[in-house]
Amino acid sequence: MASFNSYKLRCSIPGHEMDVRGVAATVFPEGAFVSVSRDRTGRVWVPNSSSDKGFTEMHSMSGHSNFVSCVCIIAPSETYPRGLVATGGNDNNICVFSLDRPQPLFTLKGHKNTVCTLSSGKFGTLLSGSWDTTAKVWLNEKCMMTLQGHTAAVWAVAILPEQGLMLSGSADKTIKLWKAGRCEKTFTGHEDCVRDLAVISNTEFFSCSNDTSIRRWLVTGECVQVYYSHTNFIYSLAVFPNSQDFISTGEDRSLRIWRQGECSQTIRLPAQSVWCCCILPNGDIVVGASDGIIRVFTEAEDRMASAEDLQAFEDELSKATIDPKTGDLGDIKLEDLPGKEHLNEPGNRDGQTRLIKDGQKVEAYQWSVSDGRWMKIGDVVGGSNQQTSKSVMYEGKEYDYVFSIDVNEGGPSMKLPYNVTDDPWLTAHNFLQKNDLSPMFLDQVANFIIENTKGHVVGPAQPAGGDPFTGGARYIPGSSSDTAGFGADPFTGTGRYIPGSGPNPGAPVGVADPFTGGGAYSSAALRQTTNIYFPKTDGVTFEQANSSQIIAKLKELNGGAPQEHKLSEEVLESLERLLLSVCGLNSSEPAPTIQQINLLWKASHWPEDIVFPVLDIMRLAVRHPQVNESLCGDAEGVQLCNHLLNLMRPEGRPANQMLALRTLCNCFSGRHGRALLMAQRETVLSRAADLATVCNKNIHIALATLVLNYAGCLHLQPDLEAKAQCLSVASRALETVQDKEAVFRLLVALGTTVASDQTAQDLARSLGVSSQISKYSSVSDPSKVGECCQLLLKELQ
Repeated sequence: MASFNSYKLRCSIPGHEMDVRGVAATVFPEGAFVSVSRDRTGRVWVPNSSSDKGFTEMHSMSGHSNFVSCVCIIAPSETYPRGLVATGGNDNNICVFSLDRPQPLFTLKGHKNTVCTLSSGKFGTLLSGSWDTTAKVWLNEKCMMTLQGHTAAVWAVAILPEQGLMLSGSADKTIKLWKAGRCEKTFTGHEDCVRDLAVISNTEFFSCSNDTSIRRWLVTGECVQVYYSHTNFIYSLAVFPNSQDFISTGEDRSLRIWRQGECSQTIRLPAQSVWCCCILPNGDIVVGASDGIIRVFTEAEDRMASAEDLQAFEDELSKATIDPKTGDLGDIKLEDLPGKEHLNEPGNRDGQTRLIKDGQKVEAYQWSVSDGRWMKIGDVVGGSNQQTSKSVMYEGKEYDYVFSIDVNEGGPSMKLPYNVTDDPWLTAHNFLQKNDLSPMFLDQVANFIIENTKGHVVGPAQPAGGDPFTGGARYIPGSSSDTAGFGADPFTGTGRYIPGSGPNPGAPVGVADPFTGGGAYSSAALRQTTNIYFPKTDGVTFEQANSSQIIAKLKELNGGAPQEHKLSEEVLESLERLLLSVCGLNSSEPAPTIQQINLLWKASHWPEDIVFPVLDIMRLAVRHPQVNESLCGDAEGVQLCNHLLNLMRPEGRPANQMLALRTLCNCFSGRHGRALLMAQRETVLSRAADLATVCNKNIHIALATLVLNYAGCLHLQPDLEAKAQCLSVASRALETVQDKEAVFRLLVALGTTVASDQTAQDLARSLGVSSQISKYSSVSDPSKVGECCQLLLKELQ
C-alpha cells in the first residue's frame, strides 16, 4: 500500500453554475475531459501549459432543454476521427456532439423520461438507461432495441468489450445481463438502488449502490467480493488501467481510492454530493460535485497544486458544514465526545473520521496517512439523528422536522413538516395530495421520512425502495414484467400419424435448393463463386402432407373426445374436403368454401391434447389464397395470431407449438398473411424466441424458418428496429439450437438481414454475431452450413 503515492489536489475548476452530473475522458484532445451539468451545458476541458497546472475550456455544448444528467464518449470512426460526445438529459433526449460545433449533430428521441446513463461500444453502438425503466440500444441515429425487464429507473448501463453483452443496473436493486437484446441473467445482492457499473474485463464488472456497498461480479452471476467504506449513497465508479484498482464517489462528500481491494485513501470535498468521477490517461482523477466545481486530483508531484492552493482547499474543507441527519457520522451525543486533546493520538487508517467537542461546537476531522495528521473536514451543525428537542417553525406551527423535498430536480423545493408522533404513510399521502404529486411516490416519500427520522418512527416501517430525494429526483417509478416459466410436455401421441415425422420434415417443395435436402449442390466451383444462400426473399413453407393419415388421426381422436367436443360426421367430412382441396395436385378440386373455413377455425379450438391434427390441416390450408385471405384478413387475422401464440406458450405441448410455428411460416405464402405477420412482428417473434429453449429439433427448424421468412420480407426495407429483432432472435436461438438444418436456416436469416444494409451489419458486429457463429465455418456435414457461415463472416468483416 505504502508504495503508492497519495492523491492530492491538482486544480479546482469553477466550470459550471450548477451540479456537475457527469465527467468523461475524451479521446481527443489528449489529456482532456468533458463535463455536463444541471446548468444544461456540456464543456470540454484541455490541460493548459501555464504554471497553475489547470485546465482551459475548449468547447461548450448546448442542446438540451433541461438538466444534463450523463455523458459518454463515442470512439473515433472514419466519419468522426476525433470521436463524438453523447449527453443524456432530463428532457428525455440524447444529444450527440462533435468537438467543433456547439449544437448537436443529431438528437436521439425515444425515451419517455430522463436519460440518466450512457455507455458506448464498438462500431458506434450507444446504450442508454432511463427513469422510464428501459434501456435502449442506438446505432447510426436509430433505436435498434429496447431492453425491457426492470421495474424501476435504470440508473446505470455498460457495454462489455466482447460478445455483444450489455449490463443495466436499476432502482429495482437488480443488475441485468443482456445478450442480443434479451435478458440472460439477473444479479441480486444489492439492498437498494444500483447507481453505477464499471467494466473490469470481458468477464468481470463492479457495481455500486445506495446501500453503501460496492460489489465485484463475474458475468456468470457470482458476486466475488463486497467492499465497504462509504457511509452514504455511492454514485460513481471508475477503474484504473490495471483492471484491479478503482475509485468511487458518493453522498458522503468523498472520493475514495481503492488499491488491492482496500480503501487506501479517502479525499473529502466541501460539497455534499460527489456525483461523478473519471480517470484520465495519465492516472489523474476528475470528480464533479453538487457545488458546480470540477476538481482534479493527481499523485504526480509535478502536477500537484501549489502549497498555497492546497492550503486554500483544506481551509475551504474545514469551513464546510456537516448535517448529521445525512447519517455520514453516525449518532452524535455532545456529552460523550472527547476534546481536542484526542487529536494528539494518530489515526489507524487513511480517511478515519473523528468528532471533537470544542465548547458547544462539534468539529469533524479526518486522518491523512500521507501527511501524518488530522485534517479538519467541517463543522457539524444541527442536532443528531436522536436529538428532537429543538422544534422547527413552519407555517406558524412547531414540528420536529421540516424536510426540503426536490421532486422535480431543479424545480422549487417543497416543504414536508413531520412530527415523530405522526404516521409516516399518512404524512406522505397528505404531502403528495397537497403538492399535486403522483400517488406512485407514496412508498418513496414514506421511506424517506422513516430513513431520516430513525429511532422515532411510529407506524409500520416498510422495506426501503429507491430513494428519490437526496440531491434531486433520482427515481421515477414505473413497472414492467417480462417473466415466463419454461416447461415442455413431451408429445407421445399413438398411431402411425405423428405431425412433423418423415425423412425430411422441414423440407419444402419448389423453393431454393439449399432447403430441399441433400446433394442439391454438387458443383464446388459454383459454390466458391456465387452466394447461393442469401439474401433469401421468397418465403420458405412447410408443404409435406399425408392427407389420409391426418384424417385418420382426426377421426380416431374425435371418437375418444368428450361429448361436448365431438365433431359430427358432417363436420369431419367438410374438413376432409377442405384438406383435399388445399392439397390437390390438380385444379379440378373445388376451392375451399367459407363454411369449410369457418368449421376449421371452430375446430382449431379443440382441447389442446387432441387439437394437433386440426392444426396440421390449418397449416396446409393457409397456403391457399382464399383461406389465407379469409383467416389472415383484418379482424380475423389478429384472432388467428392470438390463437396460435397461445398454443406457442412455453409450457404448451410441443406438437402444438411446432404446428403453430409452421402455420405462421405458411401464412407468409399469401399477401394477407404477410401483412398480418409484419404488423404483429414484435409479439410473434418474441413468443417464438422463447421456444428456442424447448428441446425439440422440429420446433427449432420451424422457429428458424419463421425468422428467415421475416428476414426475407424485411430485405431492402428501412425498418431497422425490425431487423434488430430478427438479429436478436436468431442470435439467441443459436445459443441453444443444435440441429444443423435449424442452424443453417438461422445463418441464412442472419445473412438476409444484413445483406445490403450497412447499419444492420454494424449492429450484428456490435452484438458479437461473428464470434458466435465462427464455430460453424468448419462444418462439412452438411456442407451448406459451413459454406453459408463463411459467406456470412465475410459479409461482417
